[in-house]
Amino acid sequence: MSRRASRRGERAPAASPPTATAIVSPTAAAEQKRPHRLLAAGVALAVLIVTVVAFVAWPTAIPVPPLSASPASPASPAGGPGTIAASYVGAETCKTCHESEFKAWTGSHHQLAMQEATPASVLGNFDNGRFSKDGVESTFFRRGDKFMVRTDGPDGKLTDYDISHTFGVYPLQQYLIPFPGGRYQMLPIAWDARPKGDGGQRWFHLYPKQKVDHRDPLHWTGVYHNWALQCAECHSTNLRKGYDPASQTYHTTWSEINVACEACHGPASAHVEWARQARPPYNAQDDKGLPSLKTRWSEAWRFPSEGARSVVRDRPADPAGINSCAACHARRSTLSEERKAGAPLEDSHRLALLTAPNYHADGQQREEVYVWGSFLQSRMHQSGVTCMDCHEPHSHKLRAEGNALCTRCHAAGEFDSPAHHHHLAGGKGAQCVTCHMPTQNYMVIHARQDHSLRIPRPDLSLSLGSPNACNQCHIDRQPQWAASAMDKWYGRRWRERPHYGNTLHAAETQGLRALPGLLELAASPSAPAIVRATAVTLAQPYVSQANLPAARALLQDDDPSVRIAALGMIAPADPVNRVLAAAPLLSDGVRGVRIEAANVLADVPDSQLPEGRRAARQAAMQEYEHALALEADWPSGQVNLGNLRLRQGRSDEAVAAFERAIVRDAKFAAAYVNLADAWHRQGREADAEKVLRRGLAELPRDADLHHALGLSLTRQGDRPAALREFAEAARLAPENARYAYVQAIAVHSAGQRERALAVLQEAGKRHPNNLDILAALLSISREVGDQRAALRYAKQLDEIMPGNADLGRLIAELEEQ
Repeated sequence: MSRRASRRGERAPAASPPTATAIVSPTAAAEQKRPHRLLAAGVALAVLIVTVVAFVAWPTAIPVPPLSASPASPASPAGGPGTIAASYVGAETCKTCHESEFKAWTGSHHQLAMQEATPASVLGNFDNGRFSKDGVESTFFRRGDKFMVRTDGPDGKLTDYDISHTFGVYPLQQYLIPFPGGRYQMLPIAWDARPKGDGGQRWFHLYPKQKVDHRDPLHWTGVYHNWALQCAECHSTNLRKGYDPASQTYHTTWSEINVACEACHGPASAHVEWARQARPPYNAQDDKGLPSLKTRWSEAWRFPSEGARSVVRDRPADPAGINSCAACHARRSTLSEERKAGAPLEDSHRLALLTAPNYHADGQQREEVYVWGSFLQSRMHQSGVTCMDCHEPHSHKLRAEGNALCTRCHAAGEFDSPAHHHHLAGGKGAQCVTCHMPTQNYMVIHARQDHSLRIPRPDLSLSLGSPNACNQCHIDRQPQWAASAMDKWYGRRWRERPHYGNTLHAAETQGLRALPGLLELAASPSAPAIVRATAVTLAQPYVSQANLPAARALLQDDDPSVRIAALGMIAPADPVNRVLAAAPLLSDGVRGVRIEAANVLADVPDSQLPEGRRAARQAAMQEYEHALALEADWPSGQVNLGNLRLRQGRSDEAVAAFERAIVRDAKFAAAYVNLADAWHRQGREADAEKVLRRGLAELPRDADLHHALGLSLTRQGDRPAALREFAEAARLAPENARYAYVQAIAVHSAGQRERALAVLQEAGKRHPNNLDILAALLSISREVGDQRAALRYAKQLDEIMPGNADLGRLIAELEEQ
């Protein structure tokens, strides 16, 4: 039950050699898109294009992107200087005063999140149960007191393995197998714990459509099925990964094997000491040794008047309560294991934003994103609704069943009626969650509800291609049918409600034309913070010097996710502007912001930093490097480290990091691309070529590797061979406008002007707003004497970049001819 993407998402690295990287999750390399550098082939045409367009293009950063309990009272860094660190005391200690909460927790998914494999905890059929897939028959059996599985090992041969732990309990249970070096691997064959009548009580494979043999890093014995790498943090209390990059071994520890009291509330030794000494009456302002995570859910909400449609809060809830849920109910990567109870997620983790492939264009869940990113989009969150308003936090049971849960806050007479939902009373269509929280299956059988709690928008399905709740039930109908039905029920005004999905979608389809809308959405006080942060991130490829004031304003935003994204906007700027904008955030109150600021300023010499900021930069850089160390077992973590070392001028360390990434995953294309760039920077172009050919031996159909090889061959003067690589990259990745553009420039350099024009024209159909393609079409059209076509392309550029003086003069010149 990883909070990460499947490994498949990592195989789409940055398209050209990176110069720097923001710290990102191990799969964010495939999810973030940034502009690429011009082909450095000395082609006069490219120079002409840049001169004609006269757009300020900043050089940009391209991201890649033994098991035992710890001592009974492990130290925790909680507390300030001069204080005694709090320690973990265990759930049994908490039980002495909080028996009702302990009882509610007992038997919950948190209490059963991870257990030793015993007859009481193992749910699967180990009475010689069998499961076959891709020619491998796995057998589950008992050997004395041990639970065993015979399945294919790292050499492809059937081998008997001990099962040491169970993982999860419902609707499925997975199993953990110990390996040398402190590794524990997650078996992808899971037990369906649902009743037999619901299709359960069977073995099934978590990746039924993927065929993966023992040679693939995605095999269950490989790096991406490692428990400590993928899953452990959220299934145990006070977990410390304990990975050693030198030996590639783990010494992972925890305080409690499951998700116990202190996983949410923090280490409780100071609280226990307070409880020993405190006497009633208790002062509400006293420091009780633990942060308060209460949200006052039971008394905070009231219908403001008779006949009111919805309840209101008397005052906003303390966000600490729901912040405690975020780290394990979000798609994110880890920045620090030192998580403070109730602190914002960004203080310890990096949240995945609403970008593809994780989310649909309108923010609906697509890949396995869990709950937090969806809930942050909701009107419920903006209105002050907390997780605990609907869920009892210890048992995880709902506060009420069915529509009764919703009518605690929404007037039943108006909303729980056929006049509102237009379905048969008591049926599936009459359930609030059916329309407002549609489900999607993850891990094959786990139906998870979308917590964005949105109004169905079948009209957006037509324009954005996103799903809608209506057609998820009425699968035999089209979105237009659903939209027409809603028109009859509610009139057409529902279509007029603005939706941020249109703006976010434009970033993927309209290029630079989308920038004004993205910046407007980013600054909108009414938009959810995660939406604004996403807009800022999607704007990053298109910003220029003119957008610095907007970026600086966003750096002052109240939400840390927006500040982090805004730092990405100023990352390509010159050192002076970067220092002016980012240096103050080196002392931000949220660790994730400080880390991003340190990354943005990583290549700035101390002499260019104000003296008063140098210590803050050093401290923030240490936090950044600690975050990278936590990701050292991820191949992409090593690539991020290598990129940092390149920016710091530590080339040998960068090379070593990229090589470690390849050792971890020989099929991780970004590692080869970035390693080749490291050799190129040292003037060792032949070594760069060798690295890229190593990568292509593993991944012969990887467009990024072919493109990077084309660049290397161009620098070595072998333009015919380079042209073949550029053409292959463009063929393999037709969605990548940059590759088509570079191919066309190389074709033009080879003297094939008409062929270059044809390549660009075909690419222009797929990418009608791409500046490089339009500028190249303009330049070559002038070259062949087609002034009418040149004028047409010039006017298209003018629409995208209104007010560009050089372009205006060119249009006037073309109109006179």
